[in-house]
Amino acid sequence: MRRIIQILSLIINNSFLAALWKRTIYQGSTKSICVPLLNCYACPLATTSCPIGTLQHFIVTKAISLYVIGVFGTIGIILGKWTCGWLCPFGLLQELLYKIKSRKIIMKRLFNLSKYLVLIFMVILIPFFTLETWFCKLCPQGTLGGGLPIAFGFLGEYLQSQILTSSLFYLKLFILLSVIVLSIFIKRIFCRTMCPLGAILGLFNPISLLKLKVIDSKCNKCNICMTVCPVDIKIYESPNSPECIRCMECKKVCKRNAIEWSWR
Repeated sequence: MRRIIQILSLIINNSFLAALWKRTIYQGSTKSICVPLLNCYACPLATTSCPIGTLQHFIVTKAISLYVIGVFGTIGIILGKWTCGWLCPFGLLQELLYKIKSRKIIMKRLFNLSKYLVLIFMVILIPFFTLETWFCKLCPQGTLGGGLPIAFGFLGEYLQSQILTSSLFYLKLFILLSVIVLSIFIKRIFCRTMCPLGAILGLFNPISLLKLKVIDSKCNKCNICMTVCPVDIKIYESPNSPECIRCMECKKVCKRNAIEWSWR
């Protein structure tokens, strides 16, 4: 069911099929809607906006958007980080890449803190002072959905020549390829170390209405939950950890039915 919802989210948020023959980027009314997932608005097929891109736009223009704050706050208070596990297309890509047979690496938890540094510096402080949306410029999902189509001439030869002669594009491409390769060996490497959206929504996990609970009397700490967890956490240690993406894979495999979710 989660895979089906992830794929539907990918299709719905990138459903402007007319872009395939019109050679343009969708700019209709739904483009003003911020959906709490990483899906670049520069993608020709995108019909909605990325909340991080929108947030950076207002930071650069020195404006405060109550709408963007409301999106983060409402989704966070109700669902926490649920959208990362069920709706985000880039999260789906990383999970599929991890299924490729290879030697797997368990990342140290300390690296989880780096996404908060990305949020503070790349999303907020540096754009505020340089007036450039630097996270959007380097975001691997943006390169995949927006940069590569332009590089292949999707929006015309002029833009194609502009991007292919830019050193920034090759830096973006290097970051994207690095994330793709590392995702084969490490679970959701981008989500856990670089994603500012996950950093924001994760802060709401301890107070969100959607809650996870581990029944201590049933749990024998077998760690099967960690083996299937897309972010390598032991759910019995912190069922509402800021890292948890609410995917409920742990509940599916728990043989003792020790994991429950409920509405607070």
